[in-house]
Amino acid sequence: MARSITVAALQAPFTADRDANIALISGLIREAAAAGAQVILPPELFQGPYFCVFQDERWFAEAHRWRDHPCVRALAPLAGELGVVLPISIFEKEGPHYFNSLVMADADGSLLGVYRKSHIPDGPGYQEKYYFRPGDTGFKVWDTRHGRLGVGICWDQWYPEAARAMALMGAEALFYPTAIGSEPHDPSLDTAAPWRRAMQGHAVSNIIPVVGANRTGFEPWPGYPGGGQTFYGSSFISDHRGDLVADLGRAETGIAVASFDLDFLATHRAAWGFFRDRRPDLYGALTTARPT
Repeated sequence: MARSITVAALQAPFTADRDANIALISGLIREAAAAGAQVILPPELFQGPYFCVFQDERWFAEAHRWRDHPCVRALAPLAGELGVVLPISIFEKEGPHYFNSLVMADADGSLLGVYRKSHIPDGPGYQEKYYFRPGDTGFKVWDTRHGRLGVGICWDQWYPEAARAMALMGAEALFYPTAIGSEPHDPSLDTAAPWRRAMQGHAVSNIIPVVGANRTGFEPWPGYPGGGQTFYGSSFISDHRGDLVADLGRAETGIAVASFDLDFLATHRAAWGFFRDRRPDLYGALTTARPT
């Protein structure tokens, strides 16, 4: 019997009301499941506004242990109810440490583990190094009821090494929850197209479907009248050729759904020979901080 997978990306705006955000995402999950989706990806840190625009210590109170996080406690049972896999993005607290993390809930509602974001950005409007330690889990690939899945979080998606590592670990599809939009230091800079292209490149180079789920909408900055960040949506699903097979606009709230034949992809991946012809003996510069 042929193996297939149907995946979905969710896109929505979020507010400071965590319960309302969870309810919004839960409704979109139900909509995606009704459309046949088996693996459903919400955006990054959907628990509230994207708080990393400034350094403000009050946000540390919003972090929780990964098993006890309100988003996990709400959505893991929903995964079991609907028989879907949910990669759940959270702000995690472990002892004195804080991480930008993702919890993988399998289709029976069980928690398969946590991935902690490996690459942490630090720039205008995206000051994540103040809040998050670099992840200590390494890249993660999980065997779920609906396939072997790899996940990265936002800034991870720009690194081809991360995608290749997960493909080498046997991932059959890659998922990237995201929070990205306007650049406060340069209002003319729009990264929506290169954001997509970077991940479409991962799809081509690894012969693998890629799912990117971004938030959308304007989020005001408290204390800065008229100031804020506009997230550009543009969530998408790319096939193994890098072609967009489902996507959303910049301002839509909704779902994107697509299906893939995993057996075909496995054969096609072997036929291209990208993994056969790799030369790890020549890649030392990739594992050296300052190659000469």
